[in-house]
Amino acid sequence: MTKTRYLEQENSASCQQGQTAGDAGLSRRRFLQLAGLGVAGAGLAACSGENQGTGTRKATGSMTMRTNPRTGDQVSVLGFGMMRLPSTGGRSAREGNEPIDQEMVNTMVDTAMEHGVNYFDTAPMYCKGKSEAATAAALLRHPRSQYYIATKLSNFAPATRTREGAIAIYKNSLQVFQTDHLDYLLLHGIGMGNGWPDYEERFVRNGVLDYLLREREKGHVRNLGFSYHGDVTVFDRLLAEHDRYQWDFVQIQLNYVDWHHASTVNAINTNASYLYEELDKRGIPVVVMEPLLGGRLATLPNNIAARLRQRDPEASIASWAFRYAASFPRVLTVLSGMSRFKHLQDNLQTYSPLKPLSDEERDFLHEIAEQMMRYPTIPCNACDYCMPCPYGLDIPGIITHYNKCLNEDMVLKSRLDPAYAEARRAYLVGYDRSVPRLRQASHCTGCRQCVPHCPQRIDIPAELRRIDAYVEKLKQETL
Repeated sequence: MTKTRYLEQENSASCQQGQTAGDAGLSRRRFLQLAGLGVAGAGLAACSGENQGTGTRKATGSMTMRTNPRTGDQVSVLGFGMMRLPSTGGRSAREGNEPIDQEMVNTMVDTAMEHGVNYFDTAPMYCKGKSEAATAAALLRHPRSQYYIATKLSNFAPATRTREGAIAIYKNSLQVFQTDHLDYLLLHGIGMGNGWPDYEERFVRNGVLDYLLREREKGHVRNLGFSYHGDVTVFDRLLAEHDRYQWDFVQIQLNYVDWHHASTVNAINTNASYLYEELDKRGIPVVVMEPLLGGRLATLPNNIAARLRQRDPEASIASWAFRYAASFPRVLTVLSGMSRFKHLQDNLQTYSPLKPLSDEERDFLHEIAEQMMRYPTIPCNACDYCMPCPYGLDIPGIITHYNKCLNEDMVLKSRLDPAYAEARRAYLVGYDRSVPRLRQASHCTGCRQCVPHCPQRIDIPAELRRIDAYVEKLKQETL
């Protein structure tokens, strides 16, 4: 299959109206004009997903680049997150059992690089342990000087917490990428587990951090940092030791909801405003994860999405969140887990070049965040760290469907509500379509194996029991 035909096929599959460019009455020349990305972007359709806005704005120039102050690296403000790679079954490779679609990964990486993207973020544990190999297969087809490898020391399992086990993970990453250096290496998931004792066990008492500092001196690790999840006491202690370790960058969750409301959504979280400002005053570059808050800022409730569309009819809903994250000057790159070409197209348009938010636009998004806080959603970012469930449940899918229906006012408390019948049917039909019945909440055994892995500290079994009880009431019509 040729590259252009492959891209057009993906466009046809992902377009909400189910139309190819030809079906929509477009000539090939007009189709490429609408894509705004030349022949390489032929499959980046001029259609957008649910709640994405019209998405008709085109890229008007080159990718915005940011300078790493320590190395001088020119880094694309759009970073390609390799955590949600496409599978041969059409879903993210984090779901189901289908293998990664390597041809699609190659094509997406090629297109991204052709439009200036040079930062690729992966980890040994992503896509059920297959992301690094798939990322390497795509990148090794290009000169090493044209991309930056960002990967992580994911030594969560007991056997990998030893010095030998952790170093083996690091050396395996070098081997997979066939390189003598990693551009950006992160201590993975700092603040998860039991906080500081977990950090000390994984990196300090076993001598792994000292080893990595020596690797940095030798040039095998060009930039050393950490990804932060949850426990702010760990974050503060690591920054207090900045003079000793000289962290080259830190990866945090930053979006227009978490800026002021992360601790409101989940008491164990820390507002992004605090995290960013602490890094900014020390001059530490910031890598942004979860700019879309697990996809929730791309699929907003209809009434909220309408405000964004009214403000800028040509902009996608997601582009507001991406502009927000990148408008902070200390941000080096913003990660996006792009599993479909329409995601890549929209992000390239947003960042080629970036139009930073004005103060008035930032205030507008903070108003949007205030409005969103009226919906008591479960603070799940669909990171999949809880997966796989030993009993086959689709934990992120269950919670995502519940949150979506809550945001759309389809989670009802009384049969007296005039919209009860319609909402009841919409919830149950949508649940069966989103999550196969054998993977639904009713099959949770309460084993709690998922709980320690959740960066948001959600009591997952308790939430699944609550959702299942709601579903059973809907089925019995006893609300």
